[in-house]
Amino acid sequence: MLWRAGLVLLLCWGATGEVPNQFRDSPEHEDPTSDLQADSVTVGARQQRSPPPVEPLDFGFVPAAVYDTHVYYEPGPIRVLFHIVHAFLYLVQPNPFPKDLIVSAIQQNPGGIKLDDYRKLADKAIYYEAGFLVCVCLGSVFLLLTPVVGLCFCVCRCCDNCGGEMHQRQRKNADCQRSFYTAALIVTSILITFGVLIAHAANQNMTSQIKATRRFISTNMRDMKTLANNTPAQIDYLTAQYTTAKNKVLSDLDNIGPLLGGRIQTQLEKEVVPTLDMALRTVGAMRETKEALESVSSSLEVLQEGTSRLAFRLALERTSLSNTLSDPACSNGAVSRTCNNIRSTLKQLETNGNFSGLPDVSPQLASLDIVMKADLSDIIQKVLFYSLSIKFWYIILSCSTVKAMLDKIGGEIVGFSKMFPVEPSLVNFTIFLNLEQKKMEANYPKIDEMDFNRWIGGVALLCTVVLVLAFNFLGLLCGTCGYDKQATPTTRGCLSNTGGNLLMAGVAFSFLFLWWLMGFVSAGFVFGGNVEKLICEPLANKELFKVIDTPYMVHPAKKNFLPALLFQKPNMDLTVGSLYRDCSVNSGLYHALQLETMFKINTFLNTTVYNKDLAKVFEGVKIDLHSMMLLEQEGRDSLLTFSNTGIGELNYAAYLAEVNKGVTLVDLLAFANELEAQADLLPRGALENALKGHASSIRQIHREQVIPVEQAMSTLSQSIRLLQRTAKELPVKVTNILSAIDAAEYLITHNASHVVKQETDAYMNNMIGYFRQYTKWVKDSLEGEVAQCKPISNIIDTMELVACSFIFDSLNTFWFGLGGSCVFLVLSIIISVKLAKYYRRMDTEDVFDDGQENW
Repeated sequence: MLWRAGLVLLLCWGATGEVPNQFRDSPEHEDPTSDLQADSVTVGARQQRSPPPVEPLDFGFVPAAVYDTHVYYEPGPIRVLFHIVHAFLYLVQPNPFPKDLIVSAIQQNPGGIKLDDYRKLADKAIYYEAGFLVCVCLGSVFLLLTPVVGLCFCVCRCCDNCGGEMHQRQRKNADCQRSFYTAALIVTSILITFGVLIAHAANQNMTSQIKATRRFISTNMRDMKTLANNTPAQIDYLTAQYTTAKNKVLSDLDNIGPLLGGRIQTQLEKEVVPTLDMALRTVGAMRETKEALESVSSSLEVLQEGTSRLAFRLALERTSLSNTLSDPACSNGAVSRTCNNIRSTLKQLETNGNFSGLPDVSPQLASLDIVMKADLSDIIQKVLFYSLSIKFWYIILSCSTVKAMLDKIGGEIVGFSKMFPVEPSLVNFTIFLNLEQKKMEANYPKIDEMDFNRWIGGVALLCTVVLVLAFNFLGLLCGTCGYDKQATPTTRGCLSNTGGNLLMAGVAFSFLFLWWLMGFVSAGFVFGGNVEKLICEPLANKELFKVIDTPYMVHPAKKNFLPALLFQKPNMDLTVGSLYRDCSVNSGLYHALQLETMFKINTFLNTTVYNKDLAKVFEGVKIDLHSMMLLEQEGRDSLLTFSNTGIGELNYAAYLAEVNKGVTLVDLLAFANELEAQADLLPRGALENALKGHASSIRQIHREQVIPVEQAMSTLSQSIRLLQRTAKELPVKVTNILSAIDAAEYLITHNASHVVKQETDAYMNNMIGYFRQYTKWVKDSLEGEVAQCKPISNIIDTMELVACSFIFDSLNTFWFGLGGSCVFLVLSIIISVKLAKYYRRMDTEDVFDDGQENW
């Protein structure tokens, strides 16, 4: 397990090196010319052929860890109150986050700070906190004046002043004033009640969300355990996939014949393919020539035999027809004229062509038969023979040497990988998480108790305001219900008098509680408001990370405190902000912690995975093809003999002159038709029937002998024309094919080593490409799939959620509601004092006058 974990770290942490130079592509070269002597100059500068593409390997998917924490908070309807509080704090403090001020204040040396610098920092801080300072000053004044005013008001009333005298002068608008004060006190009490409800909702929300914090703690701890527990399995999967690349390399070695030898064969064939094409075309032309000569020879035999038989038949028919015309019936006057006409055409019944005088093609055909015995396709067989020899040689070479090197490389990797004890570290980390979770769970009862005490304290504060509200509402109820318009101030009823006393009791409790309620509100405002503006808001928009990640913030000699804390390397470009950003998108710890700067394995990869000895095995390949001959001397002599056979000197004009003639001097069908027409002019009888019999015989001669002769003449004409068209080009073609074979032999014998080296390098790069794919896949997997650090960003988000959304949003809403109630309590005091005068029973009363009242 340990060596596999170390192997993954080895192959990926810092694996950004390039392949050694011996595996790089060779420089490009120019194409060879067709001139044979020029090839000797340019053969070492052949154009580089593109190597075969590396087959992509399928390494599968790394087992993914499933995390349970989803940092999301939906506060519900109380969200509106939170937004109102945030708007109020923005109104008080609209300045942006003072990053420069905080950095300057922290980085200042307290012992060596100058007075001017201190004043500048103080001025900036006062300017930033101006809104809070104004509100604190107002709260302080309120806090100080409230008990003083309450004491003075009490003493003043005891002296029968400030409304303390139990005397009321009646006025005409008394009812209107009483109604106004009553409505004002009702509205004020309702607003105070809203403030109390807001504060109580915030107080209760904090308790509810603190209880829900356990779920976030549990899921975060479970996710951290999942991260620690799944990482070894993921590393095991990465190391196991090394066999995929290794097996592919071994498979290519087992099939080195068709892969490497086949490529060499293909490249060597490219040198002779033009020659082979030319040879095959020449062979085709020779075959066509031979077939044409054979056709001429056979056609001549057919024509000579056919014309002789045709001449014999025509002579017999001419003699027979002449005997028929010698019949006495032809001596009559009208009949004799017809017979004389027929007798005058008998000399046309003869053959027209004389094929016996045409030259014989047997010598040329015999020479061509000798040439065709040298099969030029033997060139391909020889190329294949040498390629198969190359394949066999490579198989013997690689199967023993290269496989032994791969085993050696595997042993070196195993030895190097034992340096990384990953699994024990993760086991210890899991044990640490379990202990910390138990400690936190052990503190849950204390946290619940502290939260309960806090909740009780908040309820107690609100109860003081509720007590005042109770006096106000009871006073309004009693005063309104017991008020009698007919009664005079001295004769008011008990219920009305009780309502007035309750209102005055509410005033007394207001003076008693108001000042320390306002003190709590001021303290909560200063503390909670500054936490919201200086911590929660910059944490939400990640401005706080810029302060934390300021270079040399923590220590003058340490640029970044996080890598200094984790790795004792303060100059790494690892910051809290970058770590959070990478983990928030669920990247791997390898990428988030920039571990590639710590593990330099390029040297190891270059000396082990990309082994130079492996390349030297293939660099030592030498193939000698200097003795290779594409065509033996016997074949060359046959080709030269063929070029001197004299096919082009045949008398093609004589042949064409004979085949252009007709088979007979006259068209036998036309002659038979004319003979039959002449017979129809004769009287019916034996002579007429005899002439018609001769016409039928002539037609039979045409059908049985003339038509075959015509077909043979057509074949002879086509063959002669083909020979005439191709015979003149054959000697030139033979010369060209001999030159092309010489050029191809020269290229193969002088360029084979270049082709072998080129294809060997391509084959080697292909095998190295498999390892390169594996290392790249491992590096990409470590960066994005192995040990995904989403739980780390979840912990930061959970801390922000608990501290800001659960606690301080509720705290700020609490003092906001309570502070609003305190402000309206001041108005409630004034209105209650005024309204109580209309409900309490007076000791004396005054008569109604013009509306002026003197106390």
